[in-house]
Amino acid sequence: MEMEWSKLRKRIGCHLVRLISRKDFRTFKTATSMLLSAFVVYIFSHSLVIAIALSLFVAIFMLLAQQKNESKRSSAIQSACPEIIDHLISGMQSGLSLNESLVGLSVRGPMLMRPYFEIFREDVFNTGDFVGALERVKSLLGEPSTDQIIEALLISKTLGGPELINILRLLANFIREDLTLRREISVKQNWIKNSAHLSAGAPWILLILLSTQPATAASFSTPSGALVLISGLVMTCLAYTWMNRLSRLPQQSRVFSGNR
Repeated sequence: MEMEWSKLRKRIGCHLVRLISRKDFRTFKTATSMLLSAFVVYIFSHSLVIAIALSLFVAIFMLLAQQKNESKRSSAIQSACPEIIDHLISGMQSGLSLNESLVGLSVRGPMLMRPYFEIFREDVFNTGDFVGALERVKSLLGEPSTDQIIEALLISKTLGGPELINILRLLANFIREDLTLRREISVKQNWIKNSAHLSAGAPWILLILLSTQPATAASFSTPSGALVLISGLVMTCLAYTWMNRLSRLPQQSRVFSGNR
C-alpha cells in the first residue's frame, strides 16, 4: 500500500512539473525582473519614463541571457556525448548487454544526462519497449550529437551490428574534434563579445547614474526625451541582435529528428 501511494505521489509530481513549463517560468522571471528594475530606478530617479525605458532594457538583456543559457545547455549535452560513448563501450566490452549499458548510464553516466537515462530505465522496465524508450530520450535531448548516438544504437539493435563498438569510437572521435574546434573559436570570440556587450550597456549605466539628478529626470520626462530613450532602446536591441548573429557558430542540423 505504501509503495502504491509513493508511485501515485510521484505521478502527481510529474504532472505538476509538466503544468509549469519552462517557457512560462522564463516569462515570469523576465516580468519580475522588469518590475523590480522599474521600481528601483523610479525610487532613485522619480521619473516614470526612465524607469520604463530601463525596465525594457532589462527585458532585452534577460531574453538574450535566456538564449545564451539554451546554447550552454546544448554545449553541455554535446560535451557529455563522448563520455556517454566511453561508458557504453566499456560496458559492452565487459560483457554487459546494450540494454544494461544504457540503464547503467542513469547511475554512472554524466550528471547532466542521468535524468534522461533514468527515464529510459523506467520506460524499459514498465513497457519493455527498447526502441520506444530510446526514441523518447532522443526527443527529450533534442541534439544532433545524441541523435547520431541513438540512431547507431537503434540500427545495431534492429539489424544486429558487430561493428557497433568501432562505429561508436569513430563517432566519439568526430564529436571530440568538433568540440575542440568550437572551444578554440569560442575562446577567441569571448573577449570581443564581452567588450561589445559592455559598450552597448554603458550608456544605460550612465543614464542610471545621471537620473538621480532632478534636471536629468525632468529632461527625459518630456516627449523629446522619451523619443531619445525609445530610439536608444531600438538601437540597443538591434546592436545586441546583430552581435549575437555575427558571433553565432553554425549549428548541426538534426538529420535523425523524425519519428519512426
